Amino acid sequence: MKISVELTLTPLQDNFEPAIIHFIKKMRVSNLKVLENPLSTQVFGDYNEVMEVLTTEIKEAFELIDKGLLYMKIVKSDRHDYEPHF
Repeated sequence: MKISVELTLTPLQDNFEPAIIHFIKKMRVSNLKVLENPLSTQVFGDYNEVMEVLTTEIKEAFELIDKGLLYMKIVKSDRHDYEPHF
């Protein structure tokens, strides 16, 4: 089953950029399709593969910050090639 995941990592601390950059770089080197924009990172692929990578990388990201939030939306389908029709 293919999924699309939107992630927004929000460290609740002053020095937040290094943790976000580290997380994004780890997503980039995975075998997943990754798209980035200023507000979120989107990951696309097979459910099991995506969730395995996210489990590892979310844990590592949380270990690098004192406090933080991770917002995650999951869609059941690969939407990486979505284009609006309006």
